[in-house]
Amino acid sequence: MPTLYIDADACPVREEALKVALRHGANVVFVSNGGIRPVNHPLVRMVYVDQGADEADKWIAAACVPGDVAVTGDIPLAARCLEAGAAVLKHDGSELTPVNIGQVLAMRDLAADLRAADPFRQGSGKAFGPRDRSRFSQVLDRLLVNRK
Repeated sequence: MPTLYIDADACPVREEALKVALRHGANVVFVSNGGIRPVNHPLVRMVYVDQGADEADKWIAAACVPGDVAVTGDIPLAARCLEAGAAVLKHDGSELTPVNIGQVLAMRDLAADLRAADPFRQGSGKAFGPRDRSRFSQVLDRLLVNRK
């Protein structure tokens, strides 16, 4: 059974991930800088890393092994997890793969360049909603079934 690693500090789908993972009997590791409510369950581990940029990302990237699943919105972390052999799922249910991660990284860099060139640029994309939560749960369910 894979381990589900969740980049938990700004994760809007913690509850959905927990529900799906526990239904499959998967171990869950929430990694954060603190400030999230602990979960008391034998399959759940809470990891609190030091404050600082990318400390949770470093921990997750070092822990992932082939067969695991990582949940993150951080694209560089996703790339590192994929390199380690883990599956990666964004909060909206989009699966990142070795095939699409290069394009996603390039788009991220392009968006950062555009924001830097125009400091008055507003907006960050579409709003996160119930359909995203549903899609996330469905894709996570499929990933866990396929990795058993």
